[in-house]
Amino acid sequence: MAGAKNHDYHILPPDPWPLIGSFSALAMAAGGIMWMHGGHVGKPNGGGFLFFAGLVAVLFTMFCWWRNVIKEAHAGDHTPVVQLHFRYGMILFIASEVMFFVGWFWAYFDFALFPAAISFVNGQVEHAVEGGAAIAAQWPPKGLEVIDAFEFPLLNTLILLTSGTTVTWAHHALIHNQRGGEKTGLWGLIGVGNRDSVLKGLWLTIVLGMIFTSIQAYEYIHAPFPFKGLNYGAAFFMATGFHGFHVIIGTIFLIVCLIRAYKGDFTPRQHFGFEAAAWYWHFVDVGWLFLFVAIYVWGGWGAPVHGG
Repeated sequence: MAGAKNHDYHILPPDPWPLIGSFSALAMAAGGIMWMHGGHVGKPNGGGFLFFAGLVAVLFTMFCWWRNVIKEAHAGDHTPVVQLHFRYGMILFIASEVMFFVGWFWAYFDFALFPAAISFVNGQVEHAVEGGAAIAAQWPPKGLEVIDAFEFPLLNTLILLTSGTTVTWAHHALIHNQRGGEKTGLWGLIGVGNRDSVLKGLWLTIVLGMIFTSIQAYEYIHAPFPFKGLNYGAAFFMATGFHGFHVIIGTIFLIVCLIRAYKGDFTPRQHFGFEAAAWYWHFVDVGWLFLFVAIYVWGGWGAPVHGG
């Protein structure tokens, strides 16, 4: 029969979402640039409105596009060959994210290994006078207090490592079809059976991710150094903030997987969406370990600790 499928590949039908997503991203980027170039201080230029309109359009595009992917999975279009290529794509995506982090680490180590001749006095950045550069050039900048690596940062490290074990537990349970059971106790109140390690592991991972984000927000609010005007603050907040953004994205990713697990979308043989979320979460875990050691421990070694 003409047009009959006799291969393992999935040929996509015409779809408007790539085009809509491109224009939405363009609107969001243009709005953000306009907003940052004075649109938020005294001379509004519509940049903020354009940015948020583009953001809403991007989120709507993502929802509709991924909804179509889920429909394709239910229709049987995700053959073993297609799933393999999904895995290749996810690996390349994570590799591209790693290179983003390389950029932030590069900036941080450049500032740390070749420090500028500045100091931080009474909340103000001061540049060394001529001839005093050798004294002032140190890292962290002279007069700056750092966050104690072995308080909240260490706690967040333990939380994130624990979340890595819970998501692995959920993945292992899904592969071995450890689902269902009687809905009793606290788990039963949220519709989780006593044998359903998939839902239990996902719930625990999501809660731990939210706790991590909350602690990091508290840490940012009480940070003893500013973002603006100081290379230490800029490098610190960009590196840890970029990671925090990934934690939020990963938490949303896992929440979607939780909803789909409740609906019974995943099977031991076909669950790439869950597997991709688990890979992403492990990437977030490993990235935080590098951040903790390089920025909190090594980067603040020997400097006065805030509140210490």
